[in-house]
Amino acid sequence: MQVFEGRVAVVTGGASGVGRCLCTRLAEQGAHVVVVDIDQSRIDATCAAIAPSAAGEIVGIACDVTQEADVRRLADAVFARFPAVHLLFNNAGVGLGEAAKKMWDIPLSDWRWGLDVNVLGVVHGIAAFVPRMLASGEEGVVINTSSTNGGLRSLPNTPIYAATKAAVTSISEVLHQQLQREGGKLRAAVLFPGPHTVNTGILASGEVRPAQYVEHEDQKKVAYRSMEDLLKTTGLKMKLTEPEEVADFALDGVRSGRFWLIPPSEDNDRLIAARTDQILARQDPPSAW
Repeated sequence: MQVFEGRVAVVTGGASGVGRCLCTRLAEQGAHVVVVDIDQSRIDATCAAIAPSAAGEIVGIACDVTQEADVRRLADAVFARFPAVHLLFNNAGVGLGEAAKKMWDIPLSDWRWGLDVNVLGVVHGIAAFVPRMLASGEEGVVINTSSTNGGLRSLPNTPIYAATKAAVTSISEVLHQQLQREGGKLRAAVLFPGPHTVNTGILASGEVRPAQYVEHEDQKKVAYRSMEDLLKTTGLKMKLTEPEEVADFALDGVRSGRFWLIPPSEDNDRLIAARTDQILARQDPPSAW
């Protein structure tokens, strides 16, 4: 898919971070963009910000991706408005306050929220949209957002997040294989934002955490509203990748027809090689990557 003008793009998690930048870039290039998020006020603000530079139609729809029925209602609304969907970005994701805990001490509500958003949100998107995208017979791409943390290796201080992103990578590989068997024009891709820590507000996602995933008020606390805030507070020294860079990289990958949307970097290449060598040698995982 070389041109986005006139294409219909649905972006979950579209009102912040990488999702918002994807919506902005697609709108600038003439796509009709459906901004999907759980927070209506953020959707409205995003649509208002994008509209002046948009060459296509901008639609905002609130949706809780953890709920199958809600995602199917989303698909119904999109296909009632547009004849086809060409780009589906299953991008919605949450981060959890898990770094200071042992995985056996983490509340089950944390596990359920992370799995329901990061994994079942992708599953629900595929189930609701892919059959209709196949039926249209038009060219299309389903892009699922994973992470190097979990997708390439698992960091010991983020068991939930790493587990969910490992699952997204596996789901994406299977989707790619099954779509190939369909023999149509629909294909899959998996996005690994980076190459460095992406400067988003995912650490503040507790603000929109639904009540059914809250056992105590601490679970809704926001320690850092961006990765930049984290660095300023902790004094950590690390490079940051801005979400605009991720959006540009993702769209370049869609144009080139690649499945593995992994930013080139020495660190990523080292991780892939080290993990592959470790598995081939049947070695135990290292204590840290």
